[in-house]
Amino acid sequence: MYNEYITQIKNELINIPDGILFEQTYPCIDTPVCSEHLDTLPNGKGKKISWKLLTGITIIFQDYLAEQISCNHKPEKELLEINYCRYGRIGWNMKNGRSIYLGPGDFSLHTRQLCAGSVMTLPSGHYEGLTVCIDLSQFDQAPPELLRGTKITGQMLSEKFCSRGNFSLLTGNEKTEAIFSGFYNLSENLRKQYFILKSLELLLYLSEFKITSGKEPGKYQSEQVEIIRQIHDYLLQNINHRITIEELSKQYLMNPTTLKSVFKAVYGDSLAAHMREHRLEKAAILLTETNNSISQIAKAVGYTSQSRFSTAFHEVYQMLPLEYRRIHSNIH
Repeated sequence: MYNEYITQIKNELINIPDGILFEQTYPCIDTPVCSEHLDTLPNGKGKKISWKLLTGITIIFQDYLAEQISCNHKPEKELLEINYCRYGRIGWNMKNGRSIYLGPGDFSLHTRQLCAGSVMTLPSGHYEGLTVCIDLSQFDQAPPELLRGTKITGQMLSEKFCSRGNFSLLTGNEKTEAIFSGFYNLSENLRKQYFILKSLELLLYLSEFKITSGKEPGKYQSEQVEIIRQIHDYLLQNINHRITIEELSKQYLMNPTTLKSVFKAVYGDSLAAHMREHRLEKAAILLTETNNSISQIAKAVGYTSQSRFSTAFHEVYQMLPLEYRRIHSNIH
């Protein structure tokens, strides 16, 4: 649903034209002078604000309204990215044939060697997040004073989380949320100092983090993810029909359990809940842009019972369909 945080992202990007990626870089933490750059972003728009904090550490705030973004950077194995998803969802099809997806609160670690030439996908069409970028060689040559004498090095982080050219996906918890949320909503005169403190706090946390064995959530073969995208498109094209997991499993030759698991990893919700959201969003559009009856709209979005449709609509929009039409109708 277009709830409050999506509205915030839209407001953040309101002055950026469609098809444009606005980039702003603060090259030094001690100066307010920044450089600006415009790039193209087909079928969307976005903003990247970069801060160079310490030798080897840069943070990048990112906001996007788009479905896909190309990673057109060099395959740099000495650059480690820590990507945190604040709102929306984001995923990469990596060079090693694996895909990774982050939901709100999740974060991942990988080098730019792994994601170079890949495509970032935004399944929900929007994303707000933060990247902490570490130049491993620079960081180790001139470590922050607070970390000198510890065993925290760029090489250690790379070997711990990105061994053999892999990546790690970590589910957020209270500690990590306290760290990442500390990058936001800061007063302008203190934000530089907080950025540094929070970056170092994140590195301290990662140095103490215990990696457990087992399958990481959101980490799947790219071929599986591509099939799930095809299923998603098929369901949206046939939103007026109720298609079961079993039918999809047979049609796309995917085990039902795998289908449900990968779908939730990519889109952040169960197939049924996700499609319910789309059905009701479509219904809201039909209510405001057509004169169709409530019964016709219910059938158009896959509800055979008008009363069940009205109940579901009320649960989400806190009003019945007719009242929603009366308040929001674009037809005069």
